[in-house]
Amino acid sequence: MGDKVWKVLVADDEQSVTDVTVKRLKAAGFEAVGAYDGASAVELIKTENPDVVVLDLNMPRKDGFTVLKELRAITPPGRWVPVVIVSGRTELEDMRKGFDLEADHYLTKPCTVEEVVSAVRLMAGLIPLRVPGH
Repeated sequence: MGDKVWKVLVADDEQSVTDVTVKRLKAAGFEAVGAYDGASAVELIKTENPDVVVLDLNMPRKDGFTVLKELRAITPPGRWVPVVIVSGRTELEDMRKGFDLEADHYLTKPCTVEEVVSAVRLMAGLIPLRVPGH
């Protein structure tokens, strides 16, 4: 990961899941912030400018698909913010919709915090390859 510290936004309406994931990401060397609903996630995307987003689909105020659409709409050209969906929705249709909206990775719940951290590490490692000079 070099000397850049990547900032990760974790959005999940299960507060304990968000808090544990944020804590574990910080322990792994990331900067991390959490949101407990979709509207807060969009606000944090605008104010915190995360490098990677971990996104649940089932959230109040805005679902993960809406958050993903809004993220892609406000991301400036030439910048790539990888999104890891972590959801209990395991239907192929949901996965396909996530990828159609430009999600980059999809983990199904139940999964471990370590699997989420590994996915974030993978996505962060790809940013310099996808966006030279980042």
